[in-house]
Amino acid sequence: MRNWLIYFLFIALGATAVYSIVELGRSHETGPAMARMVDQTTDQWAHFKEIYRENLTHPLAKLLLQILTIIITARIFSFMCRKIGLPSVVGEIAAGIFLGPSFLASYFPEYSAFLFPAESLNNLKFLSQIGLILFMFVVGMELDLKVVRAKRCSSAMAASFSLSRLVSDLATCSTASSCRIPFLICRSPCSWVWP
Repeated sequence: MRNWLIYFLFIALGATAVYSIVELGRSHETGPAMARMVDQTTDQWAHFKEIYRENLTHPLAKLLLQILTIIITARIFSFMCRKIGLPSVVGEIAAGIFLGPSFLASYFPEYSAFLFPAESLNNLKFLSQIGLILFMFVVGMELDLKVVRAKRCSSAMAASFSLSRLVSDLATCSTASSCRIPFLICRSPCSWVWP
C-alpha cells in the first residue's frame, strides 16, 4: 500500500510540474510560431508539410534520417546475403556501395543530394569514427592472446604480406619483377623470427 502511495505521489508531482511548465510557456508565446498557430486558414495537411519541411533541414534530423536509412538498408542487404549463404558483412558492404556514389548518386542524384548533402557528411564521419572506436574496443575485449600465440606464424605471414603490399604500392612498381623485391624483403624477417 505504501509503495502505491509513493508511486501516485510521484505521478501527481510530475503531472503538476508538466502542467505548470506548459502554462508558463503559453504566457511567453510570441513571434512567428504563434502567428502560425493563430492562422487557421491553411488546411492541416499543408501545415503539416510546412512544419515537416522546416524540421527536416535541421542537422540533427538529417543525421537521424541518414542513420535510419543506413541501418535499414544494411539490414535488408545482410538478410538477403544470409538467405543465399553469404556472411552478413558482405551484405553490409553491398549496402554501403548501394548508398554511396557508385549507385545512389549515379542513378538518383536528387535523392542522394537530399539524403547525404555535403555539409552534413562531417557529422556522419564523426559518428562513424566513434563507432569505429567502440568496435575496436569490443574487438580488443574479445581478443584471446593464447589463440594469437598459437597462430603466430600465420598471422605474421598475413601481416608481412600486408606490409609488403603497402611498400610495393608506395614504391609504385614499374615492372612485375620490381614488385617482388618488397615482398621478399618483408617476408624474410617473418621466416627468420617465426620459423
